[in-house]
Amino acid sequence: MDAVRLILTSRRALAHSGDGPRTLTEVWQAQALAQAIGSRLAVSGPPELRGEALGLTELAGRGCGVLDAPDLDPGDLRAAQLTELDDAREALLCLSGLLGEVGIALVGIASAADGEGTYWQCMEAIDAADESRDRVLEMLRKLAAREGALPER
Repeated sequence: MDAVRLILTSRRALAHSGDGPRTLTEVWQAQALAQAIGSRLAVSGPPELRGEALGLTELAGRGCGVLDAPDLDPGDLRAAQLTELDDAREALLCLSGLLGEVGIALVGIASAADGEGTYWQCMEAIDAADESRDRVLEMLRKLAAREGALPER
């Protein structure tokens, strides 16, 4: 499935997740998808994005690692459904929005957390989502610079 379509599916699922545990599952799904997109760009994306994409893969992996892995059927893992990344710019724009929404959702969970464990888990996940988004924005800047350097036809 195309990256943009998967990101939009994740954004909808996050928006409609409702309670804390379901939201944390969607946050984990979003981080796993960011990791898969970063990995795809690091291997076969534009050369100027590969370093930042590798960083995105690591940061998003950290975002997954700080959260308890949800009990998902393999077919429900959106990251595993990624088969196409045709438009890197569009995918990165959408991913930036998703990661911003992940941060907002995590703030909501952290502020309502009953225990310190959940609170600190959310804080670490917020940090990972924020750093992942920074990498995405840097890749968008590099793409814009590349497109600006192309001669007009």
